[in-house]
Amino acid sequence: QVQLVESGGGLVQAGDSLRLACAPSGRTFSSSARGWFRQAPGKEREFVTAINWSGYNPIYANSVQGRFTISKNNAKNTVYLQMNSLKPEDTAVYYCAAGDPSSRRLSWTDPKGYDYWGQGTQVTVSS
Repeated sequence: QVQLVESGGGLVQAGDSLRLACAPSGRTFSSSARGWFRQAPGKEREFVTAINWSGYNPIYANSVQGRFTISKNNAKNTVYLQMNSLKPEDTAVYYCAAGDPSSRRLSWTDPKGYDYWGQGTQVTVSS
C-alpha cells in the first residue's frame, strides 16, 4: 500500500516561512503529478500547487502565487512546499497528493485526479 507522509507543519506568525515535505512510504509507485492541497475548517479542500514529476512546469493557485514554491527531489521521491510571507488565511491542514490527472482528462487542480494522499499536516498562521 502506498502512503504519503507530510512533515514540516507548525504554528508561525504572519510573515514567517515554513517548508513542508512529502515522501512516500510503503510500496513504490509512479505518478505524473505531485501536488499540494489544503483544507481550512468549514471549507472544501482547495488546490495549492502541483508539479510535473518528470519535468518541472509548476502551477499555483492565485492565492499563493509568488509566495509559495513547489520543488522536488526525484532521487528521494520527495516533494517540497516552501511557504513564504505566510498569512493568517493560509491556516489549514495541508495535504500532499500524487496521481495522473491528465490520464483521466482532469485538471491538475482537481483533487479527483489524485490517487494517493497524505494524512495532512497542520499549518497555523497567527496574526
